[in-house]
Amino acid sequence: MIELLVVMAIIGLLSAITLSSLGIARDRANLSRLQIEFRSFGTAMELYLFDFDGYPPDVSRNVPAGIQAYLAGGSWPIGPYTGSVYDWDNITGGDPYVQLSLRFCDILGNNCNFPNESWAAGFDSYSAVYYCFQGNCRSHPSRPVSHPGYCINC
Repeated sequence: MIELLVVMAIIGLLSAITLSSLGIARDRANLSRLQIEFRSFGTAMELYLFDFDGYPPDVSRNVPAGIQAYLAGGSWPIGPYTGSVYDWDNITGGDPYVQLSLRFCDILGNNCNFPNESWAAGFDSYSAVYYCFQGNCRSHPSRPVSHPGYCINC
């Protein structure tokens, strides 16, 4: 009986070590996928700019219409992190900028699911990971440039 308990304890310990390693690997895979998707979108946007001579208008919680023709597979995937969504920002006005963001909260700022990464420490409902195309990019249009966020290409 004692031998059986010892074997079960060893199996439990090995399982715990394996599961924690899988979580770290999943987080790294999500960040890698995000970086690849941002670069793919950057390439698609270069092709779009060549054809249309300007950035598409701002859209809320989506990527701009017409860009699908320039993306591999013809559509844009959902965000790599659970509950994340892409958001195209083409902000005109006082301090204009153009970027693609990945947001981790719903549109009301609720149900946030932030990554377990050092760069996401201090994130709030207005924070995002973003890929800057032009201007002083930021994590959210209503927040200053210094607001917590993570720029992939800054």
